[in-house]
Amino acid sequence: MDKRDVTPSLPPGELLYAVGDIHGRADLLDKLLDQIDDDAKASHARKKTLVFLGDYVDRGPDSCGVVEKLIADLPQGFAKHFLKGNHEALLLGFLDDPNTLDLWLMNGGAATMASYGVDIKGLDRFNASPEAWRDAFAASLPESHRKFFAQLELSLAAGGYLFVHAGVHPDRPLEAQLEADLIWIRAPFLDWTGPFGKMVVHGHTPVRAPEIRSNRIGIDTGACFTDRLTALKLEGDKRTFLQT
Repeated sequence: MDKRDVTPSLPPGELLYAVGDIHGRADLLDKLLDQIDDDAKASHARKKTLVFLGDYVDRGPDSCGVVEKLIADLPQGFAKHFLKGNHEALLLGFLDDPNTLDLWLMNGGAATMASYGVDIKGLDRFNASPEAWRDAFAASLPESHRKFFAQLELSLAAGGYLFVHAGVHPDRPLEAQLEADLIWIRAPFLDWTGPFGKMVVHGHTPVRAPEIRSNRIGIDTGACFTDRLTALKLEGDKRTFLQT
């Protein structure tokens, strides 16, 4: 891995906002997007980009509303990138293999299914099979949402930054990272003090306030528990934060 120190920046004329883990909080997403839209109007950047770091679903009350907003109702004039989080991986895994039901339920999947209109109380009351749960969810999932989940990106590089959901493995080159690490890793990524070659911007691990280290910036501020959804604003070598 390239261990050279980097001074992260975006190319001239570019403005980027990276949004942390939303987890079903459509209400907070609405508020933060309004802030971003207003803030971006003051910039003369030629290229404006929105990057969402994954974990759109689970735990919060309106995963369906979050995904619909991301698909159809984002501010105009931005290039848009949607990264895959471990919770989207759990959802997709359940659609492929209903025997992963318990794992998804332990991680907030019931709230997601309920937001799509699935009768989870009835399924639970009648001790429905995992296949019945999967079939009920699959039937309730709009095709546009299924396509959204299937097309999520694993990472995005921009200037001196790399955007991922969870992090990177320090023992592998950035171009050779495994999907499992990009969406699930904590240690050894969080404990690594050396450079990664780019400044890594990530979510996945909740923090009370944005965590700025010499090699990474964590912006998962636990929206579904704290009411704080955070965006990192990058322009040139400057960075600031917007927050609900």
